[in-house]
Amino acid sequence: MSSARTPKVSERVAPKPADPQPGKKRGGHDDDGPDFRTLLNAWLESHRASLADSLRRLAKQPIGSFFTCMVMAVALSMPMGLSLLLKNVEQLGGSWQRAAQISLYLQLDTGGKEGEALREEIKAMPGVADAQYVSREQALEEFQQQSGLGEALRELPDNPLPGVVVVTPSEVDKPALEALRQRLAELPRVEVAQLDLVWVERLAAILKLGDRFVFGLAVMLISALLLVIGNTIRLHIENRRVEIEVIKLVGGTDSYVRRPFLYMGALYGLGAGLLAWGILAFGLNWLNDAVVGLSGLYGSNFALAGVPASDGLSLLIGAVLLGYIGAWIAVARHLNELAPR
Repeated sequence: MSSARTPKVSERVAPKPADPQPGKKRGGHDDDGPDFRTLLNAWLESHRASLADSLRRLAKQPIGSFFTCMVMAVALSMPMGLSLLLKNVEQLGGSWQRAAQISLYLQLDTGGKEGEALREEIKAMPGVADAQYVSREQALEEFQQQSGLGEALRELPDNPLPGVVVVTPSEVDKPALEALRQRLAELPRVEVAQLDLVWVERLAAILKLGDRFVFGLAVMLISALLLVIGNTIRLHIENRRVEIEVIKLVGGTDSYVRRPFLYMGALYGLGAGLLAWGILAFGLNWLNDAVVGLSGLYGSNFALAGVPASDGLSLLIGAVLLGYIGAWIAVARHLNELAPR
């Protein structure tokens, strides 16, 4: 009979060692791979280092960087400046509604009370912003002052001018204006309803031509900007060719190689956008003095509006995007050539 001692229950079933950290295996590896926060911190640190490196390299060449941004700023400010000038021209002659007024010439026997009643009726119609009644006496007085024929008109036995109701439409649209004119012509006491849109159409055609010219100019200058950025980034790539080949030799990815150049292009765009905004603000302010003096000679208080904040921000964002896109194109074009030899 064996003399071996029978082990106790507590000795047969040994307790399992507790895990040092929950969520990890005994070998020290995560169940779900690396921690997301660690990956995020590494990604942010990589971008911070690329941005700092780009700023440092641009600061080493302040004069060259400034002139590159200035060339881009001049190219950006030209189409934006022309666009702002066109917006100001649209307001030069007053509102479009007043430019497209409809004149209703009343019958000669229409009295002042009837004319005022007709004005109130017209003012309440849809599509009408305002209506003013000019009596026969007021029309004759204005004609005498403007024509210089006051003495001759006084010799006439009767006033030949009719009363007029001047209608200001609520919107300037040729089909809608023509429909409104026909409705007004059918009103009682209205002899003739006249709508003169010739000069308004000419101004609209000129502005449309200006818009197309600005668009074409913007396309050409944007293409030139992409070439400038691409050539500048290409020079930076050539200066760092050996460094890039070493990085790719030790396993550096294309995105890692591309990142500092993209930041550099965006920084060029940011500097160019700020300079273009300043050029536009200074240029419009400088030109505004002459415009105010000229408009004062014609009895007008017209003045050029400055650069709106929304347009300035759009210019800034567009410049950064152009710099980024130009750098991306330049790096993508030369990336295959940067393989280690």
